[in-house]
Amino acid sequence: MNSFSGARLRTPEEIALNAGADFARLLPPQPGQVFAGRAVRMRQLAAGHAMRDYLLLMAVICEAQHEQLATYPAVALPSREQAGAAATAGQPLLHTASWPRDPVWREEWRALLGRVLNKLPEDSPARPSVEALRVLPDDALERQADRLLAGIGLGVDLAAAPLIAAGLQLHWTHLVSATAAAQPGAFGMTDDATRCPCCGSLPTASITRIGGEQEGYRYLHCALCSAQWHMVRVKCTHCQGTGGIQYQALQALADAAASGEREAVQAETCDVCSHYLKIVHMGKDLHVEPVADDLATLTLDLLVSDAGFTRHGINFLLLFGDEDAADAAPPDPDRGPR
Repeated sequence: MNSFSGARLRTPEEIALNAGADFARLLPPQPGQVFAGRAVRMRQLAAGHAMRDYLLLMAVICEAQHEQLATYPAVALPSREQAGAAATAGQPLLHTASWPRDPVWREEWRALLGRVLNKLPEDSPARPSVEALRVLPDDALERQADRLLAGIGLGVDLAAAPLIAAGLQLHWTHLVSATAAAQPGAFGMTDDATRCPCCGSLPTASITRIGGEQEGYRYLHCALCSAQWHMVRVKCTHCQGTGGIQYQALQALADAAASGEREAVQAETCDVCSHYLKIVHMGKDLHVEPVADDLATLTLDLLVSDAGFTRHGINFLLLFGDEDAADAAPPDPDRGPR
């Protein structure tokens, strides 16, 4: 593992901010790219990976999400008055705890599962689970959705969670992108910089971007709606402190020696609050995607977890344990997905 420590120096990003640099603090999800790009990255990472079958299954789900999002029906969007009230209160406009889920999400979710089934081979071991979920009663589905969105692990069907979460991701990605298109500037930064300013969810990872006005800036990537919001580098994504920040990375792994892809993913740990979140670097691998790369580096979670750090964030495509979903220790990737 690699680590960074020493005197706290201002990053070029912070210097630019203090100089009044103008750049986008919030990047809404791009409907035509988010799930398609994630699916491509899943397939790329699956090659030779210990979790190959699971990554390929998630790629199928992401491909189905991309197709379903293109035909998602119109749903009620927030008014300008609601946007103003949320901004005044410093709260996410489409907070999962307060914004009502349109019942259409259940119909779209079942249609999503139909697309997944159409893409799966007839002999796929995942088919029976997907087929069984399609007839899950509405009240049971809503209970599972409530637990997932609240970060409650107790009572969550872990096998069904990625598929149910896929429907919730689809719904909130549509909500956020449609609102951003209809009301430019509807979303502002909120009082809690550690959670998504659009829907209030935790991030999956952060990403340092390249190109244009975003060059060198770090953004947190929402686990639910895929919006990205700015947070300066070398700053804890949990306690927002700047002391005791270190970076841990995998080294000397046989499956990484040739490609060097693992260098693009690090765990940013905080010695003050003992939390961590992964950070992916486009400058080291142009094709990194926060959700896919997080999923493909569970070994890194194991290492930092064993060192006593708790994850700040969540990946809805793989949940585990009976604890709070946001705080559970990662599973052993050698055992495969549960």
